[in-house]
Amino acid sequence: MDDTDFGYQRLPEGEKRARVDGVFDRVAPRYDLMNDLMSLGLHRLWKAFAVGVARVRPGERVLDVASGSGDLARAFAHRAGPQGEVWVTDINHSMLEQGRARLIDAGCLLPTVQCDAEHLPFPAARFDCVSVGFGLRNMTRKEAALAEMTRVLKPGGRLVVLEFSKIWKPLEKPYDLYSFRVLPWLGARIAGDAGAYRYLAESIRMHPGQAELAAMMQRAGLAEVEYFNLSAGVAAVHRGIKLG
Repeated sequence: MDDTDFGYQRLPEGEKRARVDGVFDRVAPRYDLMNDLMSLGLHRLWKAFAVGVARVRPGERVLDVASGSGDLARAFAHRAGPQGEVWVTDINHSMLEQGRARLIDAGCLLPTVQCDAEHLPFPAARFDCVSVGFGLRNMTRKEAALAEMTRVLKPGGRLVVLEFSKIWKPLEKPYDLYSFRVLPWLGARIAGDAGAYRYLAESIRMHPGQAELAAMMQRAGLAEVEYFNLSAGVAAVHRGIKLG
């Protein structure tokens, strides 16, 4: 069995899912509050930008992978309208429950499936748009997940990836200080789990940078791949198109 990264640790691939599951089981109840605190609310602007880049139109079918609290799915449902179709998926049951509850509270009833992004239970060429927000870096085999997301896209469909990325180099030192000192401190006091947020900081450093992720998307079968840096590269939105 091949090894993979879990933050700065190396683990057999089969162990990563259980470790990531454990992290999200623990942080799910405070996930939204921590997102607001960690990003000073910027994650909402990043998601709004990703929704705009996705260009979802009325009547389209959308798959939101690693939906988390459902922010992207809710915005896509609004754009797709009553004739459209938006599916909510996540591999983690605790996060899926949190997201589903928030969507219901918002009056948004969407089909919900617990599944692994590396083995999506959907036929090929079903969706006009596939999105994944802050989930790709937690996947064991990112290349396989990108290939699956491409498989379920229709020709001409868009894959949109919103993820933490490589920050502008002059800001690296203060960003590292914030990531490895402040985030675990917040995690301990708000979510009761410093380790989960230490893993978050490490997983960001291990995730492919902007150009590397663009190349991975091209290898998965996407064309016209482009990316947009947000907040000096703290996050980035990548978009690719599935051709013929």
